[in-house]
Amino acid sequence: MSGAERAAVFLLGLGEEAAAAVLRHLDPKEVQNVGAAMTTLSSVSNEKIASVVDELNESIKSSQGQISGNEDYVKRVLHDALGEQKARSMLGRILTAQNPKGLETLKWMEPKAVANLLKDEHPQICAIVMMSLDPDQSAQILALLPEEKRAEVVVRVAELDTVNPGALEELDELMRNQLTERTRAPSSKVDGIRTAAQILNFMNTDTEAAILEQISEVNESLTESIRDQMFIFENLMALEDKDMQRLLREVETETLVLSLKGTEESLRVKFFSNMSKRAAELLKEDIEMRGPVKLSDVETAQKEMLTIAARLSDDGEISLGRQGGDEEYV
Repeated sequence: MSGAERAAVFLLGLGEEAAAAVLRHLDPKEVQNVGAAMTTLSSVSNEKIASVVDELNESIKSSQGQISGNEDYVKRVLHDALGEQKARSMLGRILTAQNPKGLETLKWMEPKAVANLLKDEHPQICAIVMMSLDPDQSAQILALLPEEKRAEVVVRVAELDTVNPGALEELDELMRNQLTERTRAPSSKVDGIRTAAQILNFMNTDTEAAILEQISEVNESLTESIRDQMFIFENLMALEDKDMQRLLREVETETLVLSLKGTEESLRVKFFSNMSKRAAELLKEDIEMRGPVKLSDVETAQKEMLTIAARLSDDGEISLGRQGGDEEYV
């Protein structure tokens, strides 16, 4: 068996709750590989599980019968590990990977390979690709495109409100043998500005600022619309106390220390006030004792916290209220 298949057997033996806990520590590509292997296992015998995980032999032998590895099981585990929205997207990748077609093929390609495929293509084609992928993958691809092309691609993503079949057919022709021909279908409703904002949220701060500046030179109102949809670290000030406390339970101390380096005192107080007095004092000491740190490290830590906050919001565990208005959420 391959490593992914052995991992799949192990997770099936653990049960849904424990398997979900393990999956939380894997990166997306690992989850895809293991999830794909899990869906191919219609049943797993106790003997096979014992051969993969020797240290669990005794507990495995005490269980009886077969363990199902069907799509429903994988769906529940992914939901527990990643939240409803990301689980749905990941499961779609896993199931279509068995017979990939159309734009789904791109989801399984390395960002560099997709960027190489798109670097000489029309920005509108690039925009349709970006709209079809997850924002984090699109951000990686966008960063690898020629610098002079990035802003125009984001503009076209933000301006998309429908994707017509003709555009999809043009993209299929571009992919040639890598993508299969897509059949005609009704136009799909999309939110271009929100998708553009999500993509930029995954970019490093310098690249993000440069792209927004370029967009502003040709369309200032569009830039403001994109900014309104972006979620930045300072927006955490708008979290209710119970939501901030939930977020803090998910964040590693090192990430929190780096995130708060150089931030406004009012923002730090928001964090301190939602911790125990002892924990707040220890955090203050850690921040004060930490020497100079690279701005890029701070930004990376802050983006990691924002990613955690977004996941908790997708799971319905917190509400990400934004400072721009009482009724707006991201």
